[in-house]
Amino acid sequence: MTNRRTLNGKQARFLRSLGHHLRPVVMVGKEGISEQVLEAIDRNLETHELIKVRVQEGAPQPARLSAQILADRTGSTVAQVIGKTVLLFRENEKEDRKITLP
Repeated sequence: MTNRRTLNGKQARFLRSLGHHLRPVVMVGKEGISEQVLEAIDRNLETHELIKVRVQEGAPQPARLSAQILADRTGSTVAQVIGKTVLLFRENEKEDRKITLP
């Protein structure tokens, strides 16, 4: 996917502040990053632009590696990784954007 963007410090802080109150909408479990997980992340990014993903204890990859793989496979950007929680951002390509970066 070609939608990746590089965030500057101000943009990353802005997204982290928006993501603070969010709950994880997708879980990566012991099966790892499956097609179902990628489809769920893709759907949620299309709808919300900013989502949290939880990497559970039994997942085969650590959270930071999972975050990079998820971002690469979904065309999103990693805004933050804290512990086992990943914050992903992908700007909506349509005109109805929900988040406008500073």
